[in-house]
Amino acid sequence: MIIIADSGATKTTWIFCQGGDTNRMQTEGISPYFFSATQIAQLVKEKLVSRMPAVTIEAIHFYGTGCASPENQQLVKDGLTKGFKTAEHIEVQSDLMAAARALCGRSKGVACILGTGSNSGVFDGNNIIRNNPAPGFILGDEGSGAYLGRKVLQYFIYSTFDEDLMHKFNLKYKLDYRTILDHVYKQPWPNRYLASFAPFLSENRGHYMVENIIEDGLIDFFHHHLFKYPETWQQPIHFTGSIAWHFKDVLADLCKSLQLELGQILQEPVNGLIPYHLQTP
Repeated sequence: MIIIADSGATKTTWIFCQGGDTNRMQTEGISPYFFSATQIAQLVKEKLVSRMPAVTIEAIHFYGTGCASPENQQLVKDGLTKGFKTAEHIEVQSDLMAAARALCGRSKGVACILGTGSNSGVFDGNNIIRNNPAPGFILGDEGSGAYLGRKVLQYFIYSTFDEDLMHKFNLKYKLDYRTILDHVYKQPWPNRYLASFAPFLSENRGHYMVENIIEDGLIDFFHHHLFKYPETWQQPIHFTGSIAWHFKDVLADLCKSLQLELGQILQEPVNGLIPYHLQTP
């Protein structure tokens, strides 16, 4: 069996590949900034191993947010080793590497993540050779679900939404100012909380305020990330993540207007990682 895992800030998708068959399971997102090796092992044992048949695991390919540094990679690897005791090989890579392999395969390209958070990098077919800083939802994450969701809350708090959108927002969320502040500043996972308001945009497409929020947020991503790479004008630009998927029409229009080559848009990297790991290079 080969296991492929794609872990974002919100959820981890696990793909179990055996004899040509694939099965999928989901757990909460695993981040080395919020999980210890022991906690990762416990999650793996309780949510996965206990529901799996007794098989030899040939390899685990884990891709996750926060897994760019060797220290964090080792922490996650230690947790997986304790959890999957029969695994013969464990590889831990960043979520950006997952995007690059899933989107570009073994070809050159620019890989972008637009999910709960955002990231980007230039891929040479084997390695990420250029990566703009991704300082997280407080200092960055342009174009992400957290970035767009924060803008939705700002429009609500400042009463910038017109009467129609204010009514729809109140009907859907039934929130007040103090509750929002409590979730953002006192509760865990504020990035997930902010991103939970991004669906309000996809549900109200066509309204000029909604379209402005979406386009402005994605333009910010292009400006702060893609415009920093010379390869942006030389290689195809690929996207993955929920925001990229739901607003792919806006991405296509932006690439066209900027004369950039748009590559693949995948909702989840795992859809491209399965053939990457199962096919012989």
